Amino acid sequence: MADPGEAHQLASFFAWTAWTAAANRPGKTYSYTANWPPEPLAGNTLTADALVWSAVSIITLLGGMGIVLWFFGRFDWLGWRKEQPPVRFVPPGDVALAPAQRAIVWFLLVASALFLLQTLLGGLIAHYRAEPEAFFGIDLSRVLPYNAARTWHLQLALFWVSTSFLATGIFIAPIVAGREPRGQGRLTLALFAALVLVVLGSLAGEYLSIRGWLRQTWWWLGHQGWEYLDLGRLWQSLLVVGLFLWVFILWRGLRGRLRTEGFGNMPWLLFFAALAIPTFYAVGLLASPRKAFVIADFWRFWVVHLWVEDFLELFTTVVVAYVFVLLGTVREQTALRVIYLDVVLYSVGGVVGTMHHLYFSGTPSAHIALGATFSAMEVIPLLLLTLEAWGFIRSGERTIGEFPHRWAVWFLIAVGVWNFLGAGVFGFLINLPVVSYYEIGTNLTANHGHGAMMGVYGMLAIGLLLFCLRYLTRPDRWSDRAARLSFWSLNAGLAWMLFANLFPVGVTQLWDALARGYWHARSPEFLGQTWVRALEWLRLPGDALFILGGAVPLVWMCVRAVRFPSAGRIPADAEVPSRLFTESPAAPEV
Repeated sequence: MADPGEAHQLASFFAWTAWTAAANRPGKTYSYTANWPPEPLAGNTLTADALVWSAVSIITLLGGMGIVLWFFGRFDWLGWRKEQPPVRFVPPGDVALAPAQRAIVWFLLVASALFLLQTLLGGLIAHYRAEPEAFFGIDLSRVLPYNAARTWHLQLALFWVSTSFLATGIFIAPIVAGREPRGQGRLTLALFAALVLVVLGSLAGEYLSIRGWLRQTWWWLGHQGWEYLDLGRLWQSLLVVGLFLWVFILWRGLRGRLRTEGFGNMPWLLFFAALAIPTFYAVGLLASPRKAFVIADFWRFWVVHLWVEDFLELFTTVVVAYVFVLLGTVREQTALRVIYLDVVLYSVGGVVGTMHHLYFSGTPSAHIALGATFSAMEVIPLLLLTLEAWGFIRSGERTIGEFPHRWAVWFLIAVGVWNFLGAGVFGFLINLPVVSYYEIGTNLTANHGHGAMMGVYGMLAIGLLLFCLRYLTRPDRWSDRAARLSFWSLNAGLAWMLFANLFPVGVTQLWDALARGYWHARSPEFLGQTWVRALEWLRLPGDALFILGGAVPLVWMCVRAVRFPSAGRIPADAEVPSRLFTESPAAPEV
């Protein structure tokens, strides 16, 4: 930092944060940050609110789980057990595709390539912790600093997952509507070009900003400095425009069907869920350096929590439910129940539960009470979905002939497992105020983040990618072996990462924060210990399996879809088959 003015601003910011962390609120016995970070020398100790509401959140969780177990053991609310005629799937090679559907192969190729790049950066970041001085003897940090690699790693996660979701929405819209209007293919390619521009422009701007090569334009073109909203404001604004363009494409494709449906039916729910994605991502535009930190961080967490954990969750629930309705394995009324149940449960726990991000950021103490209590409720729908997963799987057994989406469904099953473990168990652990107070910024946060983001949204994005890819690839060029390899490698690699590295180091950091001090648990002295370095090295086999066995086969499958596209074509504005199955008469009783 060569500018004396910037050095003064940074020193002023440090002084302000120290004051807010140590100065008591008027009329209170704790600071503006609820006595965070813990430091006895500054008088910062755990508050009574944090301790009491942690206990209340545990009681809420136990009570809610008991209610769920009783009611769902007593009643068949979702209707999995009701009889449904067996179905025969239309072979993927016999499904002809409209222009926009065929165009999404480029989305899937880019999504898989971005995923591969993200995994490589994740491996590099982990190696920086194991060997801070070099990368196997090569000083890569001179070319790719840790901050740049970490920023790209986070941004690429959002980019490739969102790209897969956008592609799936465009793919199923003509099947839902029964027709694709003229011009959808060109609009889809225009959206693809816009997304490529935003991805490349934002990544380049972030790198240039971190290197200090952008001066006055850093905020617009470079790195905003808000985690998960790192991209420059210009790229962020263009991404919002691109997402609204995607909603417009869906509206053009669905409008014929929407005219004949009630607002509460599945076509409208698909459109509303899609509309919520750009709408609530755009809330991040309210965060700016001209606003007070507490206010800006509040709007940032609308994106981090509400957008990711609620509205992406809603969209994925609608899309997955619709996929199984189109395949004939789930009745539409059952799918509607699942969607409305998701809306109710995630709205109760997820929306108010956003406050668990704001315990210690200068917000009123009520955030601890509401955040702790309602965050516990977020685990309840995850338990519910896990309980209902078996009934969902059994519903798919009423089929005749070969099931073409075996590995796509296995990825969706993995979503249920990681949803409960990564988002539910690990998330509840760190959302307790009494734990969060000591663990913020430790490996327990990363443990929850990887288990939830990759385990839930990553696995879901790959499942949807494989579903679309099955129809885009010529049948004789499809490889179940590659899909199987990717599934087991990604899940085994993720489990290795969490249980061999992030979780044990995080638990030990929590213990160290309590025994020696929060400052010590995050210090180079702690992270440089021999056994910590050994655990960082132990992560290497899992990362290698994740990258080589998990990400690389996906890129290979997408390349094959581009090289060997399916033969069936439907011209624009022609009728599109609205079902991917045919009903078969039930076998007569003997």
